[in-house]
Amino acid sequence: MIEYYEQLMNEEQQELTRIIKLLFRQTFLLEHKYEKRSGRFVPSQDFRIADRHLEFLKAYFAVAGIQVCENSHMGLIYLQGETIVGEKLPRLASIYVLVLKLIYDEQMAAASSSVQVHTTLGEVNGRAGEFGLLKTTPSPTELRRTVTLLKRYQIVEPLDVMEDLGAESRLVIYPSIQAVLLGDDIRALLKLYSGSTEDSEETVDSREAEEEVAEDNDEDTADSSENDGKENSIGESEDDGREAL
Repeated sequence: MIEYYEQLMNEEQQELTRIIKLLFRQTFLLEHKYEKRSGRFVPSQDFRIADRHLEFLKAYFAVAGIQVCENSHMGLIYLQGETIVGEKLPRLASIYVLVLKLIYDEQMAAASSSVQVHTTLGEVNGRAGEFGLLKTTPSPTELRRTVTLLKRYQIVEPLDVMEDLGAESRLVIYPSIQAVLLGDDIRALLKLYSGSTEDSEETVDSREAEEEVAEDNDEDTADSSENDGKENSIGESEDDGREAL
């Protein structure tokens, strides 16, 4: 393993080191990311680098008891293992993740071929209300904070201006939502949340907490070289009703 690394050019070593740090922090890499300027999904340079050194990465992370997985159908390289520590998501973001997973699964099941999944904030809030997860529509500030957080974790990509988020605001749901929650768990979790009135939190698989979410319009411009996110399947947790993402 060390010999492989030492045989690389200096630039390749720096790239590989950066990818290792990125995976530790974000836990997954997307193969493609939506670019607003072109209106299409573009390949990710970080994913290509990780894919090129995949066998090395598998051996490297295996030392820590972490498995590096690749899912070509979803377009993901992600980490999986009990040693991955989760960070906490606010309740509203957790509810959105659950509903986004449902919407993603439904659209993919109805599609005859691979498609990009889109939704709106109105649909997300409406579905959350149907399941008894939301009693009232979140405030504009809550919406911006939550959507920005999910964007940073590479779960969604907002297609409209963040300052004007509303019911008609469109979202692209990234395939990473498949690695966040297992389909078999989703409805049980919805039932759990619909019966809870506490302002509980979800945990997200990510090595480091992202900085406090800021309302920054510059984040609306997608960068095709960015490729960070978060990952790992949800699992049953403590009796306090929390789940590990």
